[in-house]
Amino acid sequence: MKFDRVFVACVCLPVLAATAAADSLIVLNKSDHEAALVDPQTNQVVAKIPTGKGPHEVAVSPDGKFAYVSNYGAYGVFREGEQRRTEPGNTITVIDLKERKVKQTYDLGGYRSPHGIRVSRDGKTVWVTCEGLQAVVEIDTVEGKIRRAFKTNQQTSHMVVPTKDEKKLYVSNIGSGSVSVIDRAETKVANITTAAGTEGIDLAPSGKEVWVTNRGANTISVIDTATDKVVESFDSGGKMPIRVKFTPNGKEAWVSNAQSNNVTVFDAATRKLLATVEVGQMPVGIQMSPDGKRAYVANTNANLITIIDVPARKVLGTFATGTEPDGMAWVK
Repeated sequence: MKFDRVFVACVCLPVLAATAAADSLIVLNKSDHEAALVDPQTNQVVAKIPTGKGPHEVAVSPDGKFAYVSNYGAYGVFREGEQRRTEPGNTITVIDLKERKVKQTYDLGGYRSPHGIRVSRDGKTVWVTCEGLQAVVEIDTVEGKIRRAFKTNQQTSHMVVPTKDEKKLYVSNIGSGSVSVIDRAETKVANITTAAGTEGIDLAPSGKEVWVTNRGANTISVIDTATDKVVESFDSGGKMPIRVKFTPNGKEAWVSNAQSNNVTVFDAATRKLLATVEVGQMPVGIQMSPDGKRAYVANTNANLITIIDVPARKVLGTFATGTEPDGMAWVK
């Protein structure tokens, strides 16, 4: 923890110029059951909004008006010496970002343990994985109701990402070591074998590749979206790779290695390891600023967010938002 205390005081002027005044960073504090809104110019929490139990992931509507939070239920997930709370959740909290309050709560009924969540380009649809039923549900945001569900029939369907045209959804399945490919028009699901513990997932800005992290195998798999086949796999550069995030320009992919307490940076074209950045305890969520100048890493067990200068690949500082930070999103 000494590393973290040193850097808390170092969050200073380089961060202030990084983003526009209207921007916000949302950080979910799993064990506090809340969403924290952070001013990225000052790194100060400006509001805390209650959610359901164990909020894990968050997605923001394209117009920046609403945030959708998956209330997974479980918290204290990686904290050694503490009792893990495992009762599954079954709700989505909808936050009005202008009013900074809960607008409504979607009840998913029997669809338990909602986790990975994404919003469509028109803001009318939310997709969320539901581990309890091995499914992805599609929610109408106007009605606030489930429109349909896609069964993956895979263990621990955890994260989801749509293609650019939103015709397909890719789902990482931790327990099955696979990726499900959902054809929305045909309502068909195909499964691709990747490696043990497939969890983190992101679509390259080009739309041509999906990268997944295999936390049990300590590898990264690259899927060609045209053929839906794994075209390459390689070492993650750390232990328990748990998330992957592309830079906005698509040139780099950043991977959080939870058990190594570091982030590895890869050239997206050559797959070459470019850098390793030491962060805090149990790094999980990664969020890029839209201009690609800053990366924010949620260190779940340290209760701190690390700020990284992306071009320099150097830590600028840390700040606290609450207990067990994880999922993040950007609001413009």
